[in-house]
Amino acid sequence: MQSFRTEIENPIVQKDIIELANKIEQFHKGKIDEEKFRSLRLARGVYGQRQEGVQMIRIKLPYGKVLSNQLRRICEVSDEYSRGRLHITTRQDIQIHYVDLNRTPELWSELERDDVTLREACGNTVRNVTASETAGIDPKEPFDVSPYADALFRFFLRNPICQEMGRKFKVSFSGTEEDTGLSYMHDLGFIAKIENGVRGFKVMLGGGLGSQPRHADELYSFLPTDKIIPLMEGVLRIFDRHGERKSRAKARMKFLLKDIGLEAFKELVEAEQNAIEQKTVVIDAEAYEVSVPVTVEAPQVEIKNQKDFELWKSTNVITQKQEGYVAIGIKVLLGDFYTDKARLLANLVEKYAAGEIRLSLRQNILIPFVKEDLLPFFYQELEKLGFVESGYNKAIDITACPGTDTCNLGISSSTGIAEELERVIKTEYPQYLEKEDLVIKISGCMNACGQHNMANIGFQGMSIRTKDKLVAPALQVLLGGGNLGDGKGNFADKVVKIPSRRGPEALRRILDDFEANANGKPFVAYYADKGEKYFYNFLTDLSNVDNLTQEDFIDWGTEENYVKAIGIGECAGVVIDLIATLFLESEEKIENAKISFENGIYSDAVYHSYSSLVNSAKALLLAENKKTNTHAGIINQFDEEFIANGKINLEGTFADLIYQIQKYTPTKDFAVDYIKSAKQFLQKVQEFRALEVENA
Repeated sequence: MQSFRTEIENPIVQKDIIELANKIEQFHKGKIDEEKFRSLRLARGVYGQRQEGVQMIRIKLPYGKVLSNQLRRICEVSDEYSRGRLHITTRQDIQIHYVDLNRTPELWSELERDDVTLREACGNTVRNVTASETAGIDPKEPFDVSPYADALFRFFLRNPICQEMGRKFKVSFSGTEEDTGLSYMHDLGFIAKIENGVRGFKVMLGGGLGSQPRHADELYSFLPTDKIIPLMEGVLRIFDRHGERKSRAKARMKFLLKDIGLEAFKELVEAEQNAIEQKTVVIDAEAYEVSVPVTVEAPQVEIKNQKDFELWKSTNVITQKQEGYVAIGIKVLLGDFYTDKARLLANLVEKYAAGEIRLSLRQNILIPFVKEDLLPFFYQELEKLGFVESGYNKAIDITACPGTDTCNLGISSSTGIAEELERVIKTEYPQYLEKEDLVIKISGCMNACGQHNMANIGFQGMSIRTKDKLVAPALQVLLGGGNLGDGKGNFADKVVKIPSRRGPEALRRILDDFEANANGKPFVAYYADKGEKYFYNFLTDLSNVDNLTQEDFIDWGTEENYVKAIGIGECAGVVIDLIATLFLESEEKIENAKISFENGIYSDAVYHSYSSLVNSAKALLLAENKKTNTHAGIINQFDEEFIANGKINLEGTFADLIYQIQKYTPTKDFAVDYIKSAKQFLQKVQEFRALEVENA
């Protein structure tokens, strides 16, 4: 398992992979608690599946950019360690399933050969940084957001301030005011702007989906590009310190913002800038490596079905701002495609485009930099792969999470019903092949990985119980959500819950009424005009469970009777409260601080020391059965429980000691003192605990 020590050139990556291998070995030997191990593997992209004994691996692909060599590498890994299926997520990642835990370090090392990482793809970390898939080619964009998304991803990867937060943190970039990055539903959303010739972003803060969606607040109408990294560092530090940790349901940024208010949060972030080493971080957009299209003669092609070709061009081809080039959208059913086709696609774009694809938020693929005269050739080649289905990003293009196929939290099938709804639209409503004004999304549970509650028409997996206490798969129908642009959006209303088998009939009724009564209005306006009660009235009879048939107890995509089975969710990470390991973790954090100090990264050294101080205090509080919901709460309680009554003696309060991180810039001298303080504090609390145990 250690053979890849000499195969990875980057020592930081090598250390990561070897640590994962060692932790797996310790876990098997019973030296690491299961909950602690779970948090560690999640932060390395290793995620439990519904099926016992295998793992889902999430491959982190910042802003959905994948080079041809990287796609081929992912294919090799999937064939060797998984089953040859690739799943595109709504965060522009790729997931593979049914992986043996013991082989995950090898798998990771293979991916890193082509600079592909698993690090922080899951867990309580900064998740994949997403962006508009048309970034860099959109005629409407003021500038390409890709260099900024890339810089932000690299700055916060492995950054100690965001390794053990209370919950995950999601960031997006939108290239235009159309806000295709969906800033309003992210923890931090950036929309490209130019003011007085200066590049910058409108900044949205505190959005989120899940069971309680929240619209993000506008934090800044304009922030120059050299301020976005210091801003995000300040936001993360405040979230890490004040965010909920005990109750996972309340631990997202949106709840913290709701509790303390936007202005108070903004004041905390601005005050935190005093302690941040780099007040500005200039991002050199010119140094960003842009894929260059090849120069090639267009091969002679004979199109067999001109009508199909013209329809495909009208729905799947996007004009670029670069003259003479277009982008091709590939509609990927449910985001699933296979390695045999993926390899051929990688070779095709390398030889005839720019050697790059972009994965989209709607689980599709975009090929940029295709010369216009190559369109017939691309159509011919993509047709061989089954990649020319019309309707890219149109109404027929339904988004769905994996649901009960592989996810522990799935309540009912999302992929099965999605396939059936696409079939209904294609056969009964073909006009929607070319309509953009209709977005349909499906999630298998309330956590909204399929983003159902921001769609025009959304379906959420649920279950329904009859009077005889029989349980059938169900769908919550949600209506009226939508992206309004420039950081604004609507979240859908929950209208009615129906048996899953009646989902297609619900869709038919909604579309029929939309056709008859919208009077040319877009769906969001049509829904707002009619109101929730209007839709409830013509859908409510579908919710009747007194007349269920045997078929209603069989979920879409399966032939067996439905059984509600929900496992322990991991999509939101886990909360670590393991007293036995906290002191050890504090020691590890001090060692990490020393390593960062030796490497001259004083800001990291300081934050590792801060984490050690919090951890050590938390250990004693837990021993006294005290709540440890937030870092700020731990600091206050430690003073109340141990300092004020003289149980532990410090020069001043614990708050005075630890909050030096807010007062001082992370210089070399401060880092030396802070590391020393963390070490001395750990020694004091360990001695106190030893005496307490001895006298118990």
